[in-house]
Order: sequence, then C-alpha cells, then structure tokens
Amino acid sequence: MDDELVMVAFNIIANVGDARSSYINAIDLAEQGKYEEAEQKIEEAKKAFNEGHAAHQGLLTKFANGELPPMNILLTHAEDQLMSAESFGILAERFITLYKKVNG
Repeated sequence: MDDELVMVAFNIIANVGDARSSYINAIDLAEQGKYEEAEQKIEEAKKAFNEGHAAHQGLLTKFANGELPPMNILLTHAEDQLMSAESFGILAERFITLYKKVNG
C-alpha cells in the first residue's frame, strides 16, 4: 500500500474518531441539561465527520477510476470507523431531542 493511501486512511480514521467522540460528548452534555453546549459538540462533530467523509469520497472516486489497489485491512478499518461515527451522529441528535422532551 502506498504512503498516500495510508495517509488518507489515517485521515479518515482520525477525523471520524474525533467526530464520534464529540457525538458522545454531546449526549453526555444533553443528559446534564446543557443543550446549547451539546448542540455545539454536534456541530464540531459534523465538521470532523465531513472532513473524514470527503477523504473517503476521494478514495471512492479513485477506486472507481481504477487508481487504487483492492481493499485492505486499513481501508476496511477506516470505513468501519466512518460508519460507526455516522451512526453515533444519528443517535446523538435523537438523544438530545429526547432529553429536551423528557427534561422539559
């Protein structure tokens, strides 16, 4: 695997890892009733996620053009992390809405 591919994979992993952490932090803040701070964490998470997603999209474009080698464990891990962060984002937003309703 070439150095550029490794760097892109780690870029995805780092950014979506940051996003997932921010989403979890947002849920914790919402549980404490700190909704404004929770919303700020959601926005931070979305920015980090979008950076990771953009890097992933670039890889998909290269792959479609036949410019990448077949899938490997590092790219599989990067995609797994991307999907995990996306799921946390969906859940975090729903948790915040739920905490707002429950805590009135």
